[in-house]
Amino acid sequence: MNSAIPETESGGIRIQRRADREALEDQTLSPLATRSSASRGRETEEEPDAYRTAFEVDRDRVLHSKAFRRLKHKTQVFINPEGDHFVTRMSHVLQVTQIGRALARALGLNETLTEAICLAHDCGHTPFGHTGEAALSDYIDDGQWLHSEQGVRIFRILEPRNLSWEVLDGIRAHTWRIQPPPHTPEGWVCRYADRIAYLSHDLLDALRAGVITVEDLPASVVEVLGKPTGSTWINRMIHAVIDETARRGKVTMQADVLLAMREFREFMFERVYQRPEAEAQAEKARGVIHSLVDYLVAHPDQIPDSYRIPEAPPLIQALDHVAGMTDRYALSLHDRLFRPTGLV
Repeated sequence: MNSAIPETESGGIRIQRRADREALEDQTLSPLATRSSASRGRETEEEPDAYRTAFEVDRDRVLHSKAFRRLKHKTQVFINPEGDHFVTRMSHVLQVTQIGRALARALGLNETLTEAICLAHDCGHTPFGHTGEAALSDYIDDGQWLHSEQGVRIFRILEPRNLSWEVLDGIRAHTWRIQPPPHTPEGWVCRYADRIAYLSHDLLDALRAGVITVEDLPASVVEVLGKPTGSTWINRMIHAVIDETARRGKVTMQADVLLAMREFREFMFERVYQRPEAEAQAEKARGVIHSLVDYLVAHPDQIPDSYRIPEAPPLIQALDHVAGMTDRYALSLHDRLFRPTGLV
């Protein structure tokens, strides 16, 4: 036995424990970055993992959650699309995560924290995308039903994962209309990565569906972002974040690119998201959501135990259950409950 071999090294293997990773963060990350060792912690205190940092634990817990797995059958833009290449909520989240990691790596931010936030950011989404979110808002008297808030609720209450404060804050504030904004630069990275991803892939889906053509795009947008071929737009927007963040010392984007993104987003709402055919489909989806919620409020015994939080009123339990459904499950349950049977 060679006692000179360190405990952590044998046969060319060097074990990387949590303390080693945390030390590497201190040595290599930008001063702006969030350190795992400086996390504000978890609601329930727990023993730190021997090998993984706090944010690595969070990432793994999100990946193994049921809420994350359901994203593969939730809509992004086109409701219950027939083609195999249309973006789902799952593929969107993976693209956001890839963009977020690229930004975090280039800026010297905490890549693992960014990854955990990006993977979790849309886990609170309803079936039928933002149409489902609007339908559930009809049941909220004093505000809106927000998928960002539901994401936090999922990981705190419905499928508790005891995530760190920083990840929950990133989920809460990943959408631009939420105030206060994210408290970490990694949360801000998720905000930009989310918008970069959905504007890019929603455009490709709209082109694939024949809803618009490249010639329809605003000339001012193409002038700034270039022709939407391959990864041109994504690279342009990523570089706009990196360059401006380096110049200003906070996570932000070059003004001309940000303006082009806003103009393109308005174009997409007018020509794609709110086109007459989409509105007609959305109205049917809203009807499905309303019917399911109303039925479950009247029949709370049919809500699964995982959504029957004792202290929550029946309406909240129904909203929790419907919000967690995939598109196909919502449609299947609606057919089973409301479509006439026994007819020849």
